[in-house]
Amino acid sequence: MKTSNKPSQNLIAWRFILVCVMLVSVFVALIARAAYLQVIEPDKARAENVKRTVRMEKLHVQRGMIFDRNGKELAVSVPVVSVYVDPLALDKALKSRVLRQARKNGEDHVTLADNASLLAERKQQLFQEQARWRELSDVLQLPSEQVNKKLRGNAKRRFVYLKRQVTPAVAKYIKQMRLPGIHLLDESKRFYPSGEIAAHILGVTNIDGIGIEGIEKRFDKALTGTEGLRTIRKDAQGREVQVLSEEERVEPEDIHLSIDLRIQTIAYRALKSAVLTYQATSGSAMVVDVHTGEILAMVNSPSFNPNDMSNAAPYKRRNRAITDLFEPGSTLKPLAILAGIDHGVIESDDIINTFPGWMRLGGSLVKDTRNHGEMTLREILKVSSNMGVAKISQLLPKDYLVGVYQKVGFGEDTGTLMIGESSGLFYPNRRWSDFEIATLSYGYAVSVSTAQVARLYATLGAGGISRPLTILKQDTPQPGNRLFKEEDVKAVVSMMESIFEKGGTASSIKVDGYRAAGKTGTSKKAVAGGYGDEYVGYFAGVAPASDPRLAVVVMVNEPGNDVYYGGDTAGPVFAEIVSNALRMLNVAPDKERVAYLSESKNDA
Repeated sequence: MKTSNKPSQNLIAWRFILVCVMLVSVFVALIARAAYLQVIEPDKARAENVKRTVRMEKLHVQRGMIFDRNGKELAVSVPVVSVYVDPLALDKALKSRVLRQARKNGEDHVTLADNASLLAERKQQLFQEQARWRELSDVLQLPSEQVNKKLRGNAKRRFVYLKRQVTPAVAKYIKQMRLPGIHLLDESKRFYPSGEIAAHILGVTNIDGIGIEGIEKRFDKALTGTEGLRTIRKDAQGREVQVLSEEERVEPEDIHLSIDLRIQTIAYRALKSAVLTYQATSGSAMVVDVHTGEILAMVNSPSFNPNDMSNAAPYKRRNRAITDLFEPGSTLKPLAILAGIDHGVIESDDIINTFPGWMRLGGSLVKDTRNHGEMTLREILKVSSNMGVAKISQLLPKDYLVGVYQKVGFGEDTGTLMIGESSGLFYPNRRWSDFEIATLSYGYAVSVSTAQVARLYATLGAGGISRPLTILKQDTPQPGNRLFKEEDVKAVVSMMESIFEKGGTASSIKVDGYRAAGKTGTSKKAVAGGYGDEYVGYFAGVAPASDPRLAVVVMVNEPGNDVYYGGDTAGPVFAEIVSNALRMLNVAPDKERVAYLSESKNDA
């Protein structure tokens, strides 16, 4: 019996030893593996742990807002949803569906999975059979071919936009469809409540929210801010357990413009009406606070709707008030008279003899529409006499007169900070003939923007103090430079009131409740080799004349019918802007309402 039990005991002992060896081997292997991961290659283990537990979250910032001077919203960001596809996830979903159907049909799904060409064919067939992808194209209002190319064009990609900034209803419907690989992304879209009224000032952003025109581009960095970044650790249930690092986001700045939306709206509607009424090619208008240099309104016609760029042709998007250049004509005659008074060659009560109504300078002719004979300086501005200012210009040293035009800002930008502003066409250092000096006195031989004329008249309204124009709201007035004596400027401003009197170039224009001082201007447009048949009409002035608060300039380009004088085309716009804007600013009226019409026509 003892002999027969011995082999079984040996077998049990051998098995026990084998099990012990195996257990020891397993433990040794685990210890070796742990030592390998912890000592030899610890970075790999950490990297795998990071992949599974560490997440990075962006702290998004909303683009800053743009306000007018009174806090009215001009540009805001509104939440929108974009639709995108993960082509790799979609491809995996189709593959899983194809293999499931193969197993259900009794096919060898393993072999099918290894056959790349056949599997691709089956996936494409399944994709085409599913009507929901065609339904997706219909919902997005995009051609099926375009959508299918994005969905199946490159299965290795992880992110492809299908459509940006869809409506909430479309986003909700797509979410309910539960399509594999189709996701929604929360974004923001720029919205401009004032529409076309302030479009040229504000500009637009592209679909990614980057400013590409106007204030949006000029202050893009300030409006954008900087996104923050949080690095966190999550557990297996997706709960946040630790904040590893956090980069604070930099909030964007809000921009407060000098624009008064109320005055901007008044100016735009008046200008647009004039451009349509006189069938003009375009027009511009500006309103400036003479005490601060702040631009209260800057409008152009035609304009565009920045909320719908489908009809925003390039010619509509140009900010003509700062880009388009024209010879300003008779609007510069007050400057020529002021230069004469400032230099001392004339007194404010002098008489200028314009007989016989014309003169030759270097073989070229300077003339009025008729012989006005002897005239006071006030009468020269009243009837807009070319001869009157030309004779004054001949009394002045050429360098001095050219220098005056230069120091009032011609040939340089106005300081608006607007992108695309032109400095005009003025070359003070060239040789000037007597005739060119004469033409300079009545607004030729220099091409300027509406903004540059507005800066000149703001200088007149401020009593001879020149300030750069600004599109940003100012807490305190900008420092200015005195260019002329205050008493001389006031004398010229008083003369400019005469144009509204009977027999003046703007006798039919009445500014309700306020005395205004202004000047009409009508200039022929330059073409290759001389001047063509088209005109530009100007009306520029300050109000109230007793204590100027606003400088207003209106330009109407190429009126399309027989009415083309600046007093007729731009004058009514000036009157409407001035009377309404001053009321908006609670400026007390300085005259009684007067209503009478005169059909008198003069030189400008």
